[in-house]
Amino acid sequence: METTISILWRNTKWRFQNPISIFITVVQPLIWLVLYSMVAKQSMQTNLGVNYTSFILPGIMVLVILACCSSGGYLNFIMKSKGSFYRILIAPVNRRSIVLGQMLESVLLSFIEITIMLLLAMLMSVKISSGFMGMLFIVPIVLLAALFMSGISYAISLYLPNEAIYETIMNIIVLSVFFTSSSLFPMNNISGKFKIIVMMNPFTYVINVLRGLILDNQIDYYNILIVIGLFAILSLGSFSLAIYRLKKLTVN
Repeated sequence: METTISILWRNTKWRFQNPISIFITVVQPLIWLVLYSMVAKQSMQTNLGVNYTSFILPGIMVLVILACCSSGGYLNFIMKSKGSFYRILIAPVNRRSIVLGQMLESVLLSFIEITIMLLLAMLMSVKISSGFMGMLFIVPIVLLAALFMSGISYAISLYLPNEAIYETIMNIIVLSVFFTSSSLFPMNNISGKFKIIVMMNPFTYVINVLRGLILDNQIDYYNILIVIGLFAILSLGSFSLAIYRLKKLTVN
């Protein structure tokens, strides 16, 4: 536990000492939320019958999670360049604590930026229709989605030799996940083979559940529990993959 807190604190301190890293990860989603909703809302609002900013907000929240967690893996290369990664690697500490510390930093950053995003959205007349109870359900959904993506990002960073390749691969993953989801358009507007791809994207279900909490007065407990269960399993899987890879590096 002490190792986890130490890694979390070190990474968080680095973030706030280098605020440009926070700025970069939040600028892209803010641009999407503000500019895209301004450009498209007139036509889309008529078709959807709802505030288009409210409609795309869940997709932008997922984009924030993807961006924050992918930037978390980049910190691993900074640790390598400074030598701290290798000092931790040879230290007699639990590998689970190391991985968890890395993952929690990305989760914390995701929560900070999503909070900023929600406050901005409320200034743009977005309301959480499901009220306080809906806000409570948003927290574990965001937490599990961020844990899953942070575990994947950290595991990928352990497999790759340098940050240039890592950034290229993560950009492909982030954009592919975002654009093959229901982030910008409703599911009933998607058809054919592309709809199958969208339905295979686990973040589609996160977006749909978050969208329901934002747009609907009633809470769909059944779908929420399914998404929470799915991402609990996926988070455990990405966590296990990262531990496996870290142990392999220790042995080698």
